[in-house]
Amino acid sequence: MLLLAVAALSGCGLSDRVSGLLVDPARYSAYHCKDMITESQNLATREKKLRDLMDKASDGGGGTVIGTIAYRGDYETVLEQQKLLKRAAAEQKCELVPTYSSDRVIR
Repeated sequence: MLLLAVAALSGCGLSDRVSGLLVDPARYSAYHCKDMITESQNLATREKKLRDLMDKASDGGGGTVIGTIAYRGDYETVLEQQKLLKRAAAEQKCELVPTYSSDRVIR
């Protein structure tokens, strides 16, 4: 059990490099601002879901190790995708906050 915990924790230092390898740096370069906003919302939802799953797994005995093994890689990938999306949005001068426009005139 101790060996498994050490192996899981030793991967934490490499997580930034590994997740960076799994995400294409040019993935969001062809997105338009509306697409980036939608993708940002999707990634935020996915991040919250994975974080909740890891928190739920850590409630049980030994669940932290299981949660790390099962969900941490996906979670790190989502975080890396969010960084790349923010960078692409900044390059295209897009705000990742949804803007609402109405087709009606206020009277």
